[in-house]
Amino acid sequence: MAEAKTTTQAKRPAKKEVKADLQMTRARLSRLRISPRKVRLVVDMVRGLPVEQALDQLNFSAKAAARPVHKLIKSAVANAEHNQNLSVGNLFIKTITVDDGPTLKRYKPRAMGRATPIRKRTSHVKLILSEIKASKKTEVKLYKSKEPKVDTIKQDTAPKKSALNTGQTAVKSGGITKAESKKVEATRHQTTNK
Repeated sequence: MAEAKTTTQAKRPAKKEVKADLQMTRARLSRLRISPRKVRLVVDMVRGLPVEQALDQLNFSAKAAARPVHKLIKSAVANAEHNQNLSVGNLFIKTITVDDGPTLKRYKPRAMGRATPIRKRTSHVKLILSEIKASKKTEVKLYKSKEPKVDTIKQDTAPKKSALNTGQTAVKSGGITKAESKKVEATRHQTTNK
């Protein structure tokens, strides 16, 4: 007899959306010309530490990978200060990972006409800084939107002479609408034709 196959899929619990008030900053270093195995030794020293303490650790480390990792952390701190207005004393290294980058393949001549491969490995380092305590300021700098404003025309581009010649009141500091600018243009056109 054939057995009936029943597939029961266990229902996964719904993912809870947790809104953390802690802000994070990212930085990455690509194609570092040091083997990932050697970089991981340095990265393991500073993982989870406050930023200031991690920078101190790296300053006194004799490893060659300490200098690029130090530079990466300083870059992430600069991003946090400039882009998100976070203080250095409130930041710690949340995650720092080292992945393999592309390997440069070279060959070394050996005895009896042979050649042995040499693998010059590279690393990608990814860093995420987070706040120790949630800051009261959660303002993030806003950049210019890509959409041009169609509804209003700035005061600088509005014709100033026509408003003075026709006896109209001065334009508001916030700008004027297109309809108002058309009226100004029409009255200017009428006064020049007379």
